[in-house]
Amino acid sequence: MKRFFLLFSGVLTLAACSADKTAQADRKAAVSNPPQVLMKPNGAYQTPPYASAAARNPTLSLPSNFSPNAGVTFTNVANNGNFIALTFDDGPHPKNTPRLLDILRQRNVKATFYVIGKSVKLYPDIVRRIHAEGHELGNHTWNHPNLANLSDAKVRQELDSTREAIISAAGVRPRTMRPPYGSLKTTQRQMIHRAYGYPTILWDVDPLDWKRPGTSVVRSRILNGTKSGSIVLAHDLHSTTVDAMPSTIDALLAKGYRFVTVSQLLAMKDASRP
Repeated sequence: MKRFFLLFSGVLTLAACSADKTAQADRKAAVSNPPQVLMKPNGAYQTPPYASAAARNPTLSLPSNFSPNAGVTFTNVANNGNFIALTFDDGPHPKNTPRLLDILRQRNVKATFYVIGKSVKLYPDIVRRIHAEGHELGNHTWNHPNLANLSDAKVRQELDSTREAIISAAGVRPRTMRPPYGSLKTTQRQMIHRAYGYPTILWDVDPLDWKRPGTSVVRSRILNGTKSGSIVLAHDLHSTTVDAMPSTIDALLAKGYRFVTVSQLLAMKDASRP
């Protein structure tokens, strides 16, 4: 009986070792072959209807190659065509950004997304969709720090990491940057422009949507502040901002504004103007 018990115990031990080795092999295989993230349509959301049948941005074939001498910092770009740039910061967000992309696609509006590097790494499929649908990707740092408080080396680390994440996700290099909080020293702006060719993109319309004042307030602030050449700041991080976009965009279109990316707006800069 004792011999049988020892033999049975040995069999159990061998089985446990074999199961443990199999589990280890499975874990290694999962690390070596991570599951592929596929872009899926956002079928759970239906965009609100247009305010009018005319509420659709025209298809525009405009250059986006701006001169490296165009300038170091921009808050707006004067032009004769009623063109404006709609920009969204701090994404991508797993729910709000796809919903916003649905809204923009229905209205044929192209926007510029200033993305956070660590979020790009988390949601590369959304970044690929942003680029695939004709929007522009801009560098908004890796961790959203106040760059004015960092050394040049730390600033470059923030920008480098985000640039590489965007390239990895979408296969495209960002051409402009936006500092978190709009905070960047003049010497830092000049350094970034020399090192990367990035102009610093600020804004002249800010609905303060990060305070979440409500959709009607976000809409009225954007409508009241926008003029030809405006760069409009918003955040796709906040659901209330995305909620405000359909009626806001429709009203801007009804006023005769046409939407372009930041790079397209910069390419319109008249060299004769200051």
